[in-house]
Amino acid sequence: METVYLNDKFVAADQAQVSVFDRGFLFGDSVYEVIPFYQGQGFRLDEHLARLEHSLRGIQISIARDWKAILTELVAKNGGGNLSVYLQISRGSSGQRSHAYDEQMQPTVFACCNPIRDIYDEGPDSIAGISAIVTADLRWHRCDIKATGLLPNILVMQQARQAGATEALMIRDGLLTEGASCNLFMVDKGVIYTPKRSSEILGGTTRELILELAAVNGIPTQEVDIDYDHLMNADEVWISSSTRAVVPVIKIDDQLIADGKKGPLWARMFELFTRYQRDLMQGGV
Repeated sequence: METVYLNDKFVAADQAQVSVFDRGFLFGDSVYEVIPFYQGQGFRLDEHLARLEHSLRGIQISIARDWKAILTELVAKNGGGNLSVYLQISRGSSGQRSHAYDEQMQPTVFACCNPIRDIYDEGPDSIAGISAIVTADLRWHRCDIKATGLLPNILVMQQARQAGATEALMIRDGLLTEGASCNLFMVDKGVIYTPKRSSEILGGTTRELILELAAVNGIPTQEVDIDYDHLMNADEVWISSSTRAVVPVIKIDDQLIADGKKGPLWARMFELFTRYQRDLMQGGV
C-alpha cells in the first residue's frame, strides 16, 4: 500500500482524510509542486522548493517545514528509486464554506508519489516526437503561481486529445505562452528561443536548467516574444517539464515542423540534460 504524507504524518493512502470544507477542495485555494526523485535524489530540489515558496507568498500562505527531509523520507517509505513527488499545500479548513478566510487557519499539507521513467538510461532513440495544437490561453494572469486551479489546462489538454495530439500550446494576445503542462522552446538557425518570463507563464525548473546547460555549452539562447508564424516556421520545437525532461514536437496543428523529425539541437540538449541527470544520481552535481 502506498504511503502518503498528510499534516505531519506518514499514513497509508487509503487512511488519509481531508475535510470536505478544506479550501483546496472548495475553491482551489492551494498551490503545488511536482518534484522528480531519481535513485532517491531530488532533481533540482532547491529550485522546486524556491518556486514553492514563491507560490505560497503569492497567495499569502505562511508555513515552515523541512520539505527536503519530509519528501526524501516519503520517497524512501515508497521504495526509493525513480519517483515523482506531488506536494500540495492548501489554506486549510475553517469548518464552513466562506470566501473570506482567517489568517490563522492551519494549512493542509499533502504529498504522494508516482513512478517516473529514467530517461537517461534509455537514450534519445527511445524518445518519440509528439504532436501538438495551438489554442487560446484561458488561464488567469498569475500563471507564475503554481496553483491547483487547473481547469483551463484540463480543457485544452482534452481539446488536444480530441484532435489526436499529445500537448496543447497556448497563445494569448497573439503570443505563445507555454503548454498545458510544460514550457515551450523553438530553434531557429541554431538559436534556442523561449517565451519571456512573466506572470503569464510558470518559470519551469527544467526550463531554467535547459537555459543553464545551453549557456555553459556555448549554445545561444534568447527569451523573446514568439508568435504563431515564428513557431510554425521553426527548425525545431521542444517542450520541457520536470517529469518529461525535454521532448521534441514534430507536428503542430497537423503541420510538420521542419521535416517532421527530431532535430539535431534537441539531440544535443537531450545528451546534455541526461548527462546532468546521470551526474546527479552518481553524486557529481
